[in-house]
This record gives sequence, structure tokens and C-alpha cells, in this order.
Amino acid sequence: MPGTNPSAPRVAALVGPYLSGKTTLMESLLYTCGAVVRRGNQKDGNTVGDATPEARGRNMSVEVSAATGKFLGETWHFLDCPGSVEFWNDAQSALMVADVAVVVCDPEIDRALTLAPLFHFLDEHEIPHMIFINKLDHTEVRIRDLMDALQGVSTRKLVLREVPIRDGESITGYVDLVSERAYKYKEGEESDLIAIPGDLEDREAEARQDLLESLADFDDDLLEQLLEDTVPEKQDIYSHMTKDLADDLIVPVFLGAAEHMNGVQRLMKALRHETPEPRESRKRLGDLSGDPLVQVFKTYHMPHTGKTSLARIWNGSVKDGMSMGPHKVSGLFHMMGHTQNKISTAGVGDIVAMGRMDEVSTGDLLGASGNLLGASGAVGGSSWPAPAQPIYSFAITPRKREDEVKLSAAIVKLTDEDSSISVEHNPDTNEMVLWGQGEIHLQVAAERLANRYNVAVDTRQPLTPYKETIRRGAKQHARHKKQSGGHGQFGDVHIEIKPLPRGRGFEFTESITGGAVPRQYIPAVEAGIRDYMKTGPLGFPLVDFSVNLYDGQYHAVDSSDMAFRLAGIAGMKEAMPACDPVLLEPVCEVHVYVPNAYTAKVQGLISKRRGQILGFDAKEGWSGWDDVAAHMPQAELHDIIIELRSLTFGVGTYEWKFDHLSELTGRIADNVVASRQKAA
Repeated sequence: MPGTNPSAPRVAALVGPYLSGKTTLMESLLYTCGAVVRRGNQKDGNTVGDATPEARGRNMSVEVSAATGKFLGETWHFLDCPGSVEFWNDAQSALMVADVAVVVCDPEIDRALTLAPLFHFLDEHEIPHMIFINKLDHTEVRIRDLMDALQGVSTRKLVLREVPIRDGESITGYVDLVSERAYKYKEGEESDLIAIPGDLEDREAEARQDLLESLADFDDDLLEQLLEDTVPEKQDIYSHMTKDLADDLIVPVFLGAAEHMNGVQRLMKALRHETPEPRESRKRLGDLSGDPLVQVFKTYHMPHTGKTSLARIWNGSVKDGMSMGPHKVSGLFHMMGHTQNKISTAGVGDIVAMGRMDEVSTGDLLGASGNLLGASGAVGGSSWPAPAQPIYSFAITPRKREDEVKLSAAIVKLTDEDSSISVEHNPDTNEMVLWGQGEIHLQVAAERLANRYNVAVDTRQPLTPYKETIRRGAKQHARHKKQSGGHGQFGDVHIEIKPLPRGRGFEFTESITGGAVPRQYIPAVEAGIRDYMKTGPLGFPLVDFSVNLYDGQYHAVDSSDMAFRLAGIAGMKEAMPACDPVLLEPVCEVHVYVPNAYTAKVQGLISKRRGQILGFDAKEGWSGWDDVAAHMPQAELHDIIIELRSLTFGVGTYEWKFDHLSELTGRIADNVVASRQKAA
């Protein structure tokens, strides 16, 4: 039997690709723990996780869900994490507070690649993890082939814990490689103990030897036993398993089908015996102590209960009504999906929801004095993961004009819930732009604005912030004169316009002599020119040119700031069409990150979208991945992530930043100008 079990509550995060069955597995684990009397399913919309309208409308997880149960007298907290890469921000936050991650995957060799970014994150943060190969009720895939594929994307040693018992294409049970016991699955119940099938004895012995040799890589005494053909005690094997998992040296692999409860009981027992205690997991924070010590990993803003902060207690205890610095806990709960079960106190290891801590954000580490994180967001040896750079956007407008103020308040809450969403006002296009990780991500955000905050919005593809410039100079005389009784308006200017090198912006100078234009009116001329710059002859903001005011006239009575301002605008309107205006499009520096098997396809994608490939190199810190650098027009980036993910099983991504403006001519430029003029 394994060693003494810890009494503190432990946390298992269920992670894995979209459609791997994480929510179904959590239902089965909760049923095994007696936390639910009946397992829900996504089709009927009655699961503990995925309780929001946005999740149930899509039959997919769109945010982390927490649930609590007891197994053999011990408290367990399960975190069901979104599988879609677009909601990865929530998943990585949950992993940061977990004692162990259960990586749920399909028995499909081609989809093993989808686990590469997840494994990289787990290894980078030294988070112990197991694999549960789900949906193994009917498959012809050989487990050893699947293990080879999974090992190809994991830097940690995978250790198979079971071999399947097959009946044709069906998998009807398994042999446990440590206890050397065989079990036959029973639908919805605990498996029956059976004798190891005769035709499986050789395969079981071979697989068990592989398991022992993997463990011996990390223990000299065990290696010596194997070299002497001494069979280790089962208790010793379990001890090695527990230690190596806690040290993030191995990744145990279990088999099952959560929908039918197959392998769930075995997984739960492995979690109970081998998952590190909270005090071991807390070491990832570095040398840190304090009572209490609480880390917030998810924020919700609910219509009726207000702000709720989901947090892990690393040390001490938390009571309803207590204060942590300026932050007061106004309500303390255990969560079952979105159902809050009120409690009065919680201790080390617990996952709790704390009410109305308005100044607390996701990632905050709270102690008796308040937030313990510095400006860098790091404490001890641990840094809270930064959200990925936004790569997809919608322009949004409130459906009702009177909701503009309400929309601003709702967006503050939306970005507080999900830091991978951001909002900007683009001054060039005068649009409010919502940024995120993909189309579904932003669709869910828009639905949440309507469902949770009662602010419906319309969405559309944002405009590209084109600009325009000139290719030749001109001189222009312009006069604004108006007489309508009383004081009139008079302003007269002579200006010279010249193009500037790319990136110089706008420069205004004056060379007035003899007081042709009095000093007090010169700023008004510049202001008029700047007014005109907002929309040039092609319909876009003007850049990279200079204007020199070199002559003019004034009237002692009728001249004014406004008259000279209007004269400046008139001079620009008359001169600019003769200056050979040309469209400028923003070009970005882009770095595309993909497994090197897809590098050639990505280069084709970049070229198809008018990109200029600058080269490629190995992605730093990622074995078998490339970093493809390119210059690409911003107009081509809007939906490139959709095609990129389609080409790479969802794992490809990119980063971008504005680099320069480039002249755009020909049919594309004509279409852009025509579209803008039509919109105007």
C-alpha cells in the first residue's frame, strides 16, 4: 500500500484539447466522490461545469469551473479548464494553483501534437501532471504507438501505468502494472477483479519492466535491484512513483472512458496516493511564508452577487469577514460550478470563492498586509503568467445609443474576468476595438456583455488604419474672406508643401518677414492645417509632409484666429490633390511559431497574404519548433490566426507589432479608397 495520505485538501486541474472530455471526466470524478448523485452530460446541459449560457450554447468550456468532493474522507477540489486555445488564459491560471494536472487526451495519434504547448507550460512551471487517455472504449490504435506519439511532444518521461484488455475492437478492462492485477470494466460501476488473461501475460511483463526501468533512471538503488534481477516491493514502486511525480520527473499515463466511468476509480486512487501535498506545491512560489497566504486565480462578476474572487489558500486560514490589508472578505464559499455553497472558514489547500473584494485582481497573492506581489507580478521564484498578445479583434458599438456609458463599465468587468481580452479606441478609425485570442473568444465576450451585463453590442471587422502621404510638393495661395455686416473675416496665406521621409510625421515651419502675417495668427494657420490632416484627399489621415508658411496678408479689423485657421484649411484642400497623394498601409513585424513540420506551409501562407519572409530560426526554448519572421500588411492579419490554426492542429500562433508604413498602389489601393469614400 502507498504511504500515509495527507489530510489537507488537494487540487487537480483537468486540462487538455477541445473535445477531449474534461467536463465529462469531472462529472465522473464528482460522482466517484459522492458529490453528485447523478452524472450530468453536456448534451442535456446539466453538468456542474460549463454552467454559463455561453458554454451550454456551444457545448464547450469557456472559463474555468471549480467543484469540490470527498474521496475516502479527503477533500478534493477539481478545476475543469477550457480546452480551446482561445481560452488558454483561464487554463494556465488554474494550473498555477493546482497540486497536479490531469491531461485529458484522445486516443488519436495525429492529435498528440495539440498537447505540445500544454506540456511546455507544465514543464516550464514544474507542475506535476498525469495523462488520462480518454474515450478508450472502442479503438484500434495500439497503446505503444500512441505512447510514442505522446512522448514525442513531452520532455518528461511518460510512464504507462496500465495495459488494456481487448475484445476485438473493444477495450473491456486493464491490467495495473504496479499491483499486477487485472480488472474488467462495468458500465457506471467499479471494475471487477479478474485473472490476467493468458495472452496478455507477456505484454504485461514487458510493459512492467519498461515502467521499472523508467523509474530506475532517477534512483540508483532501484537500478541496482533491476541489474541484479531483484523484484522491487510494490510499496517501494508506489513510493518512487509519488516522489518522481512530485519532482516533475515522470508523467504517469492512465487509460479509460469517462463517459462510461471506465478507469475513473483507478485515476482517483492514483490521485489520492500520489498527488503532492499543498505544502509541496507552495514551494513553487519560492521561499515565502505568511498566515494567511491566498492566491486569486479567477475573477467572476455575477449579476446578482457582484464580484467573486476564486482563490487557493496556500497557508493559514480564511474566515468570512476577515481583512487582508485593505481587502475585506465579504462572503466565503465553496463552488460547485456556478453554485455557491456558503462556508464560515477554510484552511490550507482549499479552493474558496471570496465575495466583493473589488480591488483584488486575478494573480494577486494576498497576505495579512494585503497584496504581496511586487510591480513585476513576481514573488519568490514564481511569476504569474502574462496573458498572450491579442491576435484577433472586433469593432464594437452598443446596440442602443443610451448604453454607451454602461458599455464602458461592463468592459472594465469583462477585462477583469479575462486579462487576455483588451479594449482600445483607435483614433485613426474612431472605433472601439475589442481584442482577444480568436473569433469564438470574442463572440463569447460579446454574448457575456449581453447576458451578464445587459449591454448588447454589434460587432464587425475593424477598419485597417491606413494613412496617406504625398510624393511631390506644391505652393499654394489661399484666402478666406467673408463680409456679412459688422466685422468680417479675412485671412490670406501662402504655403509651401513638401514630402518628408517615411516616419517623419508632420512638420510646420514659418518664414514670415515684415509682419505679413502677425505672430498671433501663425498658430491658427498650423491648427487649420492639422484639422485638414485628419482626412486627406484619399480619405485617410495625412503623414510625412511639411508645410512652410512663407507669406500672407491680414486686415487690421477683419482678421482673426478663425479666419487664418480657415485659410490654412483652404490652402491644404486646394494644394493636396496636386501633390500626388498616395495610400500608405501599416506593415507589421510578425513572428509565427509552429512545429517545424509546418514551417513550409506557414511560409506559403505568409506569401499568399502579401508577406515578405525575413527568415526562420529555432524557437528559443522549444524543441522541434520554428520561429518564422516576416513583414506583413496589417490588413492581412485580421483572420490569419484562423487559417494558421487550421494548418497546424490548433497549435500555431504568432506575435506582431507595427513596423512601418508602406506605399500601396494598384487595384488593392483603388478598392480601399473606393470603400472609404463609399463609407464617408
